[in-house]
Amino acid sequence: MDAWAIFEAAILGLLEGLTEFLPVSSTGHLLLAGYFLGFESTGRTFEVLIQLGAILAILSVYFGRLWKLLTDLPRDAGARRFATGIILAFLPAAVIGALAHSYIKQVLFETPVLVCSMLILGGFVLLWVDRLPLRPRYNDVTQYPLKMCFMIGLVQCLAMIPGVSRSGSTIVGALLMGSDKRSAAEFSFFLAMPTMAGAFAYDLYKNHALLSTNDLTQIGIGFVAAFISGVIVVRYLLDYVSRHGFALFAWWRLIVGSAGLAALMVWG
Repeated sequence: MDAWAIFEAAILGLLEGLTEFLPVSSTGHLLLAGYFLGFESTGRTFEVLIQLGAILAILSVYFGRLWKLLTDLPRDAGARRFATGIILAFLPAAVIGALAHSYIKQVLFETPVLVCSMLILGGFVLLWVDRLPLRPRYNDVTQYPLKMCFMIGLVQCLAMIPGVSRSGSTIVGALLMGSDKRSAAEFSFFLAMPTMAGAFAYDLYKNHALLSTNDLTQIGIGFVAAFISGVIVVRYLLDYVSRHGFALFAWWRLIVGSAGLAALMVWG
């Protein structure tokens, strides 16, 4: 593997970790960056498998809460209810993701105009939701009704269109269903763990025979970079959105999507 390939893997890994938990679409950013860098991964596995770094970033930051949740499950009805809610929210993406896996990877991932368009559309949606006079009814993720958890899971499925954003769709869905901004972002963190782990496992199962040593090395570099940048984002995002909302991310989406469309028109 040459130095340029290592550089690409590191840059894309950093980009994954920085954007995975922000409502800006990490997959959209990776696909656009890879498109303009000329980066092509085998079976588009790199873009999915480096998410393991982001998963471990959440686990490292939330280990204490997750461990308490696991140890409380046998005796605490509230802990069991919250775990059930996360499972219900995960199920729609698990089913639809498995059924539509080939179409997502072979068609949607290969359409940069679609990615840019979804970034722009999502930016407008975030601006609209951020300015709504919403009155939150829930400020604790463990108190979300089970029906609400399942509905958020359905909304998350929109993120199978690259450029929509998994975290963005879950956050917007939670806000419109009565959560406050901080708990909406936190629920997105918890839901990310089974969703991303499932995507990782399924994609590895489907494509492991295609991966070469160079592919695995690139994935390893991207994984480490995603972990480091992901830890930073998870530690500070909740405090930021509690104070400032999502307008910054909305404008970022509009800028990146518009710049991507302009670049595609100029360079093809």
